[in-house]
Amino acid sequence: MSVNPELRSLDIDIPAQPQSLVKLSLLLADDEINLQATASLIETDMALASAVMKAVNSSLYGLKGRVQSVQQAITYLGMREVAAITFEMGLRAAFPPAPELEPLWQRASRRGLLMGRLAGALSLDAWAAHSAGLFEECGKAVLFRHAPEHYRSMLRAASNDTELAQLEHTGFGVSHDALGAALCESWGLGAAAVASVRHHVLAQAELRLPDAVVRRPICALSVLAARWLEAPDTVAAAVQTLAPLADLDAALVQRALQRLGAALAEADAAEATVTA
Repeated sequence: MSVNPELRSLDIDIPAQPQSLVKLSLLLADDEINLQATASLIETDMALASAVMKAVNSSLYGLKGRVQSVQQAITYLGMREVAAITFEMGLRAAFPPAPELEPLWQRASRRGLLMGRLAGALSLDAWAAHSAGLFEECGKAVLFRHAPEHYRSMLRAASNDTELAQLEHTGFGVSHDALGAALCESWGLGAAAVASVRHHVLAQAELRLPDAVVRRPICALSVLAARWLEAPDTVAAAVQTLAPLADLDAALVQRALQRLGAALAEADAAEATVTA
């Protein structure tokens, strides 16, 4: 998909989608996904396959036994979660390692998992939600790669994403939410994920869904995930505000968040026991 011409004029490169993810996207687009072909594709990239296996076997996914192959991972977790892990690893690989980006990737993993599972519990598009969560902050990585020292100072100076977006506009003429949406488009993600990434800063800051947002429930999940990660005590109030705007059942959303919160807390406790 083409990138907005206005962004092209800024001379900020959008990294190309890795070839392995191009092929995976084509497989996922098929109405009847070939699980064997998908597993084989992931396994042909040894670095990607090993990263997927490491992620799948972490406490975060709650599997009782150790998974030995990508095919097993797909059997136990489902295609969507394994594909999301694969996209997460591919996204990280598109940018140079940097201490400043590590918290971004950790949040992306957690947010994507939360949004995907919450969407599944609410009978929404779980893949769109999971990918929106994974890619939400990827525009920051684009800007960091473009101007590491300049952007490092911006990250230190901003106390929240609204302030950061203002600094980005001043320094680069574009903010990370617009760049993130452009990367999503160039990598072929769906309209719901693109819209969520494009509007997340405003939606999270003002606790509202911009009129331009398509498929509003995914953007609403982005706001709820942000509250859950950063200020858990505000989630219940946010649900009451956002659910009517996104045509969601507030009670159902609240119950789903409680179940997911308990499951992730249990995973965290198990991980802490292993690393202690």
